[in-house]
This record gives sequence, structure tokens and C-alpha cells, in this order.
Amino acid sequence: MPLKTPEQYLESIKRPINLFMFGEKVKEFWNHPIIKPSINSVMKIYELAQMDEYKEIMTVESHLTGEIINRFTHIHQSIDDLIKKVKMQRLIGQKTACCFQRCVGFDASNALYSVTYEMDKKYGSDYHERFKKYWTEIQTQDLMVDGAMTDTKGDRSKRPNQQPDPDAYLHIVDENDDGIIVRGAKVHQTGYLNSHKVIIMPTLALRPGEEEYAVSFGIDTNVEGITLIYGRQSCDTRKMEKGKLDIGNYKYGGQEIFVIFNNVFVPKENIFMKGEVEFSGELVNRFAGFHRQSYGGCKVGVGDVLIGATALISEYNGTEKASHVRDKITEMVHLNETLYSCGIACSSLGFQREAGNYEMDMLLANICKQNVTRFPYEIGRIAEDIAGGIICTLPSEADFNSKEIGDLLRKYLSTCEGISADDRYKVLRFIENLTMGVASVSYRTESMHGAGSPQAQRIMIARQANLGEKKKFVKDILDIE
Repeated sequence: MPLKTPEQYLESIKRPINLFMFGEKVKEFWNHPIIKPSINSVMKIYELAQMDEYKEIMTVESHLTGEIINRFTHIHQSIDDLIKKVKMQRLIGQKTACCFQRCVGFDASNALYSVTYEMDKKYGSDYHERFKKYWTEIQTQDLMVDGAMTDTKGDRSKRPNQQPDPDAYLHIVDENDDGIIVRGAKVHQTGYLNSHKVIIMPTLALRPGEEEYAVSFGIDTNVEGITLIYGRQSCDTRKMEKGKLDIGNYKYGGQEIFVIFNNVFVPKENIFMKGEVEFSGELVNRFAGFHRQSYGGCKVGVGDVLIGATALISEYNGTEKASHVRDKITEMVHLNETLYSCGIACSSLGFQREAGNYEMDMLLANICKQNVTRFPYEIGRIAEDIAGGIICTLPSEADFNSKEIGDLLRKYLSTCEGISADDRYKVLRFIENLTMGVASVSYRTESMHGAGSPQAQRIMIARQANLGEKKKFVKDILDIE
């Protein structure tokens, strides 16, 4: 059965890779204290897929091979698949309280599956068969795949082919009978370093004359010519200090990578789009729709944990019975479940593409993500309100464990009888991590900018709104011709 164990996954990513952090080259990144929590998050996915109680949601039968595979490598074959995707993402968010990094490649694959089919139908190309062969390898080896869309974009007022530096958008610089050579960069790459492979996509709808930028392909993440720079996050160097409590969520974490392609060769069999500008926008839209659906699961799971931490700290503070505290926690639940409702709704109204795979309702997926750009900020604000200002002023773990002052800190950090100051310290740091620290990057900031900025969703909402039909409702009611 093609399901890796967590240990097999960890061994499989131990490979040479050109990575820099803090201006220095990193060797054996899997042992680096800043990186290890993000690897733990991915390992959790592989662990859950091995557990009988989660197999129905974490695994599925492949329509390509007939084998049981990890759902993160599946091409959706039904509305039930779309719903289980969201449920799975919520589950993993609950187990890790951070970004678990495997969604982007999952969503890219489902978008490419139908777009390559439609390109072949129009042009008689063989992109779809190439992709199916490529993705069958992913499934049978249970590989983690990143999806890379976002370019650096240079001067935003100019199109890709108008940029002073053409590398502002990743593009083809040369080609031969065996493949193509590309140059450029992809940024904000969630989990790239922890992935075996990556699917590259254009970042916007392209026009005639921009064919060199209309490129999509699959490639190993460590091929020659690729340089990685690890993204900084708030409080990240706490992971390098002695002790672990100041980290907050010391087990799990997210990861963002700046990826530079310097004349990277891509073999012909791994190319899934090359110059078909009219399909570039459709690929962008479908990927964005799938990924905006994802946020109705993953961010909700993390929200569940933050709500739990808020309820727990109110108990530790002795305020859990206060009516205004109960009401605020109820509001957190309301907001979080609204996000989940959107994720389930856009999945429930899914439909089948001509290629055979299923796609979510695009309008409701964008509504889902638009709400995600707002609600986690309010959930986080309420968590900070209930926790109190001490999440910003709490002394360090070294002070807390100091022989000279540790007992004094415990004395004045003690609250209710039977509640240890150590447990209160852990929960306060955990809330800090989720609302202001490293995890806030994947919860709040990623809620804003992941899968496109708020304006990107509003553009899609406007396109899908069908105002003409809504005006017709009025005319029919009022007998207006």
C-alpha cells in the first residue's frame, strides 16, 4: 500500500539542497531547530494516515491506480471527496495548530488535471497524459508536492513582458527537443523545503506576446540551479534558545521559502503548459478556487485550538464564569464555524469537470476565503482580550526557571487554587504564538494573503455574482419589460 510512515517520510527528505538562512548555507536542514517543527507538522499528516480511526478521512482509493493513497495525492472524484478534503484539513489543523504545508500541491494538481485535459482537447497535445503519469508516481510513492504560483512581479504597473527585468516573472529562456530552461523566482512558498517535488504555475492570466511566461511543470525541489532562502518569522530564533516553553507551540510550525530558479532545466515529459496563454487564467482561477476552499478547513482547525486555549486561560485566570467572557468565546465559535460552513458549502455545491474530476463552487469558495481574511483577526483579538496583557510582558523561560527569581515569578503568576503557574505559563505562551508569534504568520497573515489577497477574492466574487440575473428577479416581480 503506497502510504509512507512518518519515519519513512523523514528519511526521504534527507537530501542535498541549496538552502540559505541568516546569510549562511544550511546543511542537514532536517536537524535545524528552526526548521524541525515544520517537518513535524508534515510528519503528522503521514502519522494520521496510518491510524485506523482516521483512515476514512485521510486515505482514499485512487482512480488512477486503484490503490489506497493519502488523500493529499488524490484527484477529487465526487462531492464527498470535496467535503472530506475540508474535514481532513480541519482535523490536521486541530492536531498541529499551524500550517501543515501540503495543501498547495494538492490544490494545484486538481486544477491542472482539468486544465490539461481541456488544452489537449483544443490543441491535440498530450499534457493530460503527461500529468496523469507524473501524478501516478506521486501517488504510488506518497510524495509531498508544493505548488508554486506567486512571482516577485517587479513593477506592478507593468505586464510581465514590459518589466525592466524579465525575470520578475518566471519564464522560459531557452528550449530544445528534450525540454526547456527557465529563470525567475517563486516566493511565499509554503513547505517547499519539506516537499519532494513542486508544480510550477503562472501567477496571472497572460496575453498574446507573453507566451514565455505561460508555463507549468513539475520538478524535484532540489534540482541543479535552484537556490532556497528561508523566510524569517516573528520570534523564530526562540527555537534556537535553551528550553522550549518560550516557543509556545514547540512541537509544530509552518515554513515559507524564497525560491530562485537560475537556468533550471525541465524535461519535456514534466511540462504541462508551454505558451498556451488563453489557458493560463483558467489555471490560476481553478487553483485559487481549490485553495480558497482549503481555508475553510485548515484555518478552522487552528481556530479550534485557539478557542480551546482561550477557554483554558479563562479557567486558569478564574474568569471562565464571567458572562462577558462566555459571550466572547461564543463569538469566537460562531466566527470559526461560519468559516467551516463556507468550506463545506462550496464543496457541497461542487460539480464534475469534463476531465472527470470534481471542482468546488467558485463563488462560495471565494466567499469562504474573503471571510478568512477577516474572522481569524477577530478571533485572535478576542483571544488576546481574554488572555490579558501578560501575553506581551511575560518574562522568559530562563527567568521562570531561575534559582534566584523563579519562585517569585511562580508566586505572582499563580491564580486559582489547583492551577499550576507552569501550566498557565505554557498556555499564555501558546496564545502569544498563535496571535503574535511564529504561528500568527500561518494563522493571521496567511489568512489575509494566502491564496490571493482580499481584493483577488472580491474580483472573483464580482465576476461570479451574476447581477444581471438578480436584476431580472426584480423586473419579473414588478412586471418591468
